[in-house]
Amino acid sequence: MERVSDVVVVRGEAELFERTAHLFATATEVSCAARDLHTWSVAHPTAPEREQAVRTTSVRKMYLPGVLFDPALAEHLRFMATHGARIRITEREINETILLDRRIAIVAGDHVAGVRSYTVVSSPELVQGIQSLFEAAWAGGTDLESYQARFSELGAREILEQLASGCKDETAARALGVGLRTYRRRVAELMELLGASSRFQAGARAREAGLL
Repeated sequence: MERVSDVVVVRGEAELFERTAHLFATATEVSCAARDLHTWSVAHPTAPEREQAVRTTSVRKMYLPGVLFDPALAEHLRFMATHGARIRITEREINETILLDRRIAIVAGDHVAGVRSYTVVSSPELVQGIQSLFEAAWAGGTDLESYQARFSELGAREILEQLASGCKDETAARALGVGLRTYRRRVAELMELLGASSRFQAGARAREAGLL
């Protein structure tokens, strides 16, 4: 452990759990930003405890689109949302952070020799700054239900199949029964939805998710 005033650095999830379990147990407001659910697995209760934990705590969670590509992770999110958690998806890169009762911030660091570090912050000034960054990202996110509905509305699976086939845009548009401009607009919107910077990356993410 390394300590500098109101900032504590711990190594690995075991030490993180040891030093913060009591904070998670008593928190009434939890805000979380992560690329996927694996980052904060230390903070996830076991299945029998999840429903009660969500009902007694104000929970906000924000993830990148890739979290929906894993059926098990997507199911976990739907479970949490059903029982009161507010879930949002964002295409923007985010700092993986947990905020507890707006007075404690836990920031995930890099992996070093296979072990990830976590910084636990209790300084009011620092926590307020981290909270502000989270709120800005949260405001720009999309509710889980709306995000999933938009995916279906775009005809995402059909578009992905056309992209995977390698056919020209004109051919794909005719196959889907839409105009060329409409098809290209939907492709652009789908890339944004997937958080992809290129058609190739969109296809790769879709294959990883089992959509192709």
